[in-house]
Amino acid sequence: MIRKFILLVAVVLGFTATQLSAQKAVITFDKKTHDFGTIQENGGNVSYVFEFTNTGDAPLLIQRVNASCGCTTPEWTQTPVEPGKKGSVKAMFNPRGRSGVQTKDIYVYSNASNEMERLSFTCTIERNAEQQNNNARQNQAANYPIEMGQLRANIKVAQFGNVSKNETQVRTINVFNGSSANLNLSFADVPGYVSVSATPASLKANESGIITVTIDAAKATEWGAINDNFTVVLNGKRNASDAYKVNVQANIIEDFSKMTAAQKRNAPIIEVKSYNLYMGNVKQGNKVRGRVAIKNVGINPLELRRVVNNNSDITIHPMRMSIRGGRTENFRIDIDSRYLPKGEYKKAFTVQTNDPINTYVTFTIIYKVI
Repeated sequence: MIRKFILLVAVVLGFTATQLSAQKAVITFDKKTHDFGTIQENGGNVSYVFEFTNTGDAPLLIQRVNASCGCTTPEWTQTPVEPGKKGSVKAMFNPRGRSGVQTKDIYVYSNASNEMERLSFTCTIERNAEQQNNNARQNQAANYPIEMGQLRANIKVAQFGNVSKNETQVRTINVFNGSSANLNLSFADVPGYVSVSATPASLKANESGIITVTIDAAKATEWGAINDNFTVVLNGKRNASDAYKVNVQANIIEDFSKMTAAQKRNAPIIEVKSYNLYMGNVKQGNKVRGRVAIKNVGINPLELRRVVNNNSDITIHPMRMSIRGGRTENFRIDIDSRYLPKGEYKKAFTVQTNDPINTYVTFTIIYKVI
């Protein structure tokens, strides 16, 4: 019975063949900036919801949202947004420890043709006299809110955004020695594609400096979104606490802008029968399997750079990560419903390719647990 059911699921995956060149999600925000006006430092958090519409013709999936400052907490629509439907990104800002005019950025990464969108908000923070006196005594703590033992930093996330393969980019972190003795800075657990240095390498008491973080995308072992950490070591003593870790985030992409006319003619072209995969009814507690065929109708090999699947109940098994021109390969899709409540589900996964037209292809798996 199970074998017949699997065959039935495989048949259901068949659909009229179409190229994905016209199937792109487009994220369009109603507005990309917001002014909170004048707010009080001790007035509590303020928030604003940036609404967007998927103006494309394929499901839109927000993959991650990053804020430029730890004072800002983002929330966003987690499920795929169908064409014509709306979603949102909420920004919550904590004004405590800040004053004057503030501008903060939020970076929204998705499978849309406009892969990264920057949102921003501004405000003017006022303090009363008592706050001004208190903050004057704690000025350095306000400028360097991140504590790593006796070392303070302004941020602990090195956010690079999109980085083309074979490109290097640099970010800096401002640090301050809040102790009464010298601090010698070194670094551990540095990923192979990252280099880190401190200027000066030894900070005197109450002295500020800079940590320089350089990413070399050619050395990165993965494409797409990468998220790693390195550890700040003080005076040669390594501390395992997360407080000493600095996060490195980047999105490794392919630069197609320099392709010649001949390269474009010979480029790989991905083709599938449908980006919606209907798996039908799944009996609660059972495992089911389906397949999706991916064909390269171009000339050069189609490289499947990375499969991004954030669904714990779904496993994606590419048969091959490189598909020669004219060839077809299958993805095996396994659904495990043992821990799923009954109901209808839409789960998405994204494939990053070297097709210059369809660099990111998002599939939506549709099924019902009964």
